[in-house]
This record gives sequence, structure tokens and C-alpha cells, in this order.
Amino acid sequence: MYNPVLFSRILTELTLTFHIIYATIGVGVPLMIAIAQWVGIRKNDEHYILLARRWTRGFVITVAVGVVTGTAIGLQLSLLWPNFMNLAGQVISLPLFMETFAFFFEAIFLGIYLYTWDRFNDQKKHFLLLIPVAIGSSASALFITIVNAFMNTPQGFEWKNGVITNIQPLVAMFTPAMPTKVAHVLTTAYMTSAFVLASIAAFHLLKGNRHPYHKKALHLTVKAALIFSLATIVVGDLSGKFLAKYQPEKLAAAEWHFETSTHAPLVLFGTLDEKKEVKNAIKIPSALSILAHNLPSAEVTGLNDIPKEEQPPLYIHYLFDLMVLIGVWLTVMATLYWAGMKKGLAFPLKKPFLWQLVLSGPLAMLAIEIGWYFTEVGRQPWILRGYMKTAEAATKSAHVDTLLVIFSLLYLVLGVASVVVLTKMFRNNPVERELEERALNQGGVSS
Repeated sequence: MYNPVLFSRILTELTLTFHIIYATIGVGVPLMIAIAQWVGIRKNDEHYILLARRWTRGFVITVAVGVVTGTAIGLQLSLLWPNFMNLAGQVISLPLFMETFAFFFEAIFLGIYLYTWDRFNDQKKHFLLLIPVAIGSSASALFITIVNAFMNTPQGFEWKNGVITNIQPLVAMFTPAMPTKVAHVLTTAYMTSAFVLASIAAFHLLKGNRHPYHKKALHLTVKAALIFSLATIVVGDLSGKFLAKYQPEKLAAAEWHFETSTHAPLVLFGTLDEKKEVKNAIKIPSALSILAHNLPSAEVTGLNDIPKEEQPPLYIHYLFDLMVLIGVWLTVMATLYWAGMKKGLAFPLKKPFLWQLVLSGPLAMLAIEIGWYFTEVGRQPWILRGYMKTAEAATKSAHVDTLLVIFSLLYLVLGVASVVVLTKMFRNNPVERELEERALNQGGVSS
């Protein structure tokens, strides 16, 4: 039987799944470009300058696709979730407008930055143009995440008999969820982008291309990935404490914590049987109480204190475990690489370890996707927690299944096209050739 709510959820999930890839790169890569160019300026090293230049070319392609998918999200919010937009649009439209402004701010300076690559004799002056690009990309993420934070802890309005009154846009923006949500989105975007770029460098080294350019690229990106991985762990801990206070039902479902209790254990892995009994899990005594409240004796709310109709799906436990497992593994790999290189050991550049680094990019992106599934599914059945359920927000249109087919084809075309363009762009213009051409051009100028 046709269900518009189900198809609306599937289409929204598909759009977010595809968009998040390009959005994550769009937030994290500008910072990596800035780091590479700054290191190149400080060390007077042409390899790092070229890193920034080549990464920027690829970044432009992802920005173009991200614009299309971002537009699709805005369109689908109005088409698929009209009741939500009618309610939330009155309260939280300010950050939506500011996100658009931030994108245009980024795009303008990105265009100037690209156009003026060979028009500055002083790399420091050219680098200054990149700062607004990095700020704009992160600001876009900040403003759109503020909207998501509002959905989790709505405030800044009064709800009387189905009518919104006393709207306070700034109060709506600075919700309790905002600090941890924004911090988590930014740190994971920076971390994932660093791992994606490290994965590319490791792939070249694995193929036998031992050019110093690729070794420097790998060293820079893995070092950055390690820093942002550690920052993500800190933010993740703060996020757990936020859930315990403001969304206890999500934390309880994620940890299969069924009974409110003190000394609550942290449940890792395992399965649930028909009676909702946890099997084959690793239980760390009192760890959930420590995670939630910093005290082993602290009381953690269980699902028994949450109305059944407001409990999230219990399968989010698997999402949470997989997200954390990937994050820990990536942090360990980055730490091993850094420690090995610092001590002058050979294993970081050996094939077995390089394979792990090649996989780090896809794994980091997978963790990002799973993290968003956990965030959105864990808020169910609410689209606006405490005020509007997902089923109440959806369209009643009979054509959402048609839209699903149309947008699926669009994303297929965009995905294939971006991969083909990026592959040809870099395959037809290898690092060695570009370095030779730049050396000849500089030699001609100096003579």
C-alpha cells in the first residue's frame, strides 16, 4: 500500500545520504587547502603549494554538485514536509537565510582565489583570499546545523492551540543542542576530509609512486586527521552528556538501557532477542553513568520511564556502535602512523599499513553517514521534538514515489559525472608533469 510518509522519509534519507558526502568535503577541504598553502609558505616548499592548488580544483567540482543537492534538500523540505516548514519556518528561518549568505560569501572568494593563482608574486597575499573561503564553508555548516539543533531541542516560541506566538529568532538559534551539534559536525567534517585526502595520497604510494609530493601529502593529512580525531572524541563525550540531559530516550535506546538505574553499564555490540533481552554484548560496569554524568553512581534514565510511543527504534544501537568503532579505529591508525614516522620506523609506508590508510577515507565517510542516520532516526518519532511528529509533518501527496525515482536518477547522474570528471582531471594532469611545467615557467620568468 502506498504510504506518503514512508516514501517521504526514504526520499529525504536518500537525498541526505548523497548530499552529506559533498557537504562534508565542502566544509573540511577548504581548511585543508589553507593548511597546505600555509605550510608551503612557511617552508617555502613548492610541493605544499601545489597540494593546495590541486585540491582546490577538485574542491570546485564537489561544490558544484553540492549546490545541486543542497537545492534539492530545500525543495524537498517544502514539498515533502509542508506542515513542518509552516511551523518551523516561522521560527528558524534566520539561520536558513544566513546559510545561503555564507555560501555566497564562500563562492565569491573561491572564484577570486582560483582566478588569481598566477597573478600574485607573494603567496602570502594570495593566501589571505582563502581565509574567507574556509570561514564561509564552516559558517554554512554552522547555520544549517543550528536548524537541526532546533529540531532536537526547540525553543524561542510559544505554542498555544496549534498557533505559534511570541517568536524569538535568536533564542531559537541558540538552543541547548547547538554547541555540541555544531562542534561535532565541524570536527567530524575536518577529520573526514583529512582522511579522504590521506586515502588518495596513500593510494598513490601503494601503486608505487614514491614522489615526495605524495609522501608530504600523506604526512600532512594524517597529522591533521589525528588532531581532529582527538577533538571528535572530546566532542563525542560532551554529546553523550547532552543526550543524557535533554534526549534521554535517544541515549537509552542507543545503549539498550531499559531500566532507570544507577551504576548503569555501557553496552557494546550484542543482539536483542524477542523478549528484548541483550545477548552476547560487552558490558562495561558503570561506564554509561560516567559517560552521562561523570559519576559511576549517577542515575541514568531508562526506556521504562519513556512513553512507548515516544521511544526511538532500538536498532540505533547498531548505528551507534559502528560509528564509534570506526572512529576509534581511525584514531588508532592515525596515532600509529604519527608515532611510527616520528620514531623513523618503516611500517607506515609499507603496503599493509598503506592499505589501511587507503580505506580510512571511505571508512570516515561511512562513519559520517551512520552518524547522521543515528541523529535523525534517534529523534523519531519526532520531527520537532515535543511538538510535531514525523507523520504529522509529511505531505499527503500521491506522487512522492515518482519524485523518488526522478531524484534517484539525478543523484546517479551527478555521482557518476563527478567521479568521471575528477578522475580525468587528475589522471590527465599528473603531479610530475605539473611540477615540470611550473619549473619551466618559473625558469622562463627568471631568465
